[in-house]
Amino acid sequence: MNNLLKSALAAALVIGTASAQPALAQASGTVAPGIAIANVDAIIANSNAFKTAETQRQTTYKAQIDQARARSEALSAQIKPLADKFNADRSAAKPNQASLEQQAATIQQLQESGQQELQRILQPVSLSRAYVQEQIDDKIDEAVKNAMTKKKVSLLLSPQAILAVNNNAYNLNQDILNELNTLLPSAQVVPPQGWLPREIREQQQAQQGQAAAAPAAAAPAAPKQQPSGR
Repeated sequence: MNNLLKSALAAALVIGTASAQPALAQASGTVAPGIAIANVDAIIANSNAFKTAETQRQTTYKAQIDQARARSEALSAQIKPLADKFNADRSAAKPNQASLEQQAATIQQLQESGQQELQRILQPVSLSRAYVQEQIDDKIDEAVKNAMTKKKVSLLLSPQAILAVNNNAYNLNQDILNELNTLLPSAQVVPPQGWLPREIREQQQAQQGQAAAAPAAAAPAAPKQQPSGR
């Protein structure tokens, strides 16, 4: 996979957990009575719902992924000779700076427009990933609470919140993962028609609220009625 497609994939799939699955660390013992640690990102990435969706997405959106790969290869083939010429001209004894600047601008424009095109092609893939992530997010808090209750943990820390733990430090990774797999055995890969990620929905609702409040704020106050003379 070439760099242009990698960049587009990274940008198109920016919403949600990365596809690489962090290792799910396990240990025994306790940090202190009622205190434990857990890596929520690793738990999500190792959940049945997330892993199954990652596999299903490759089939469900194969057409878009293949189209993006083919278009990326074509764009790279288009840009490569321009980049080669730019590098050759730059290495000349007396390079033409004006020409180099124009060439660089052309290459940059092609790269940016190409990446935007690839992001449009991969938008359904991005929405699918965000949809799956939102389904998991809706269950992860409940899974955490269930595991804490069963293990009698009152304070749960993330690995980043502590400087170090010994080898016997207890974590709830597997317990939370088990709860999450029970609450959400699988996730829907294809979002409903017109679905948007929660963050965008909330932004739209906020904008609609502001738009609705604006006319009322802009309306002039009714003039005070003058008392009638006798």
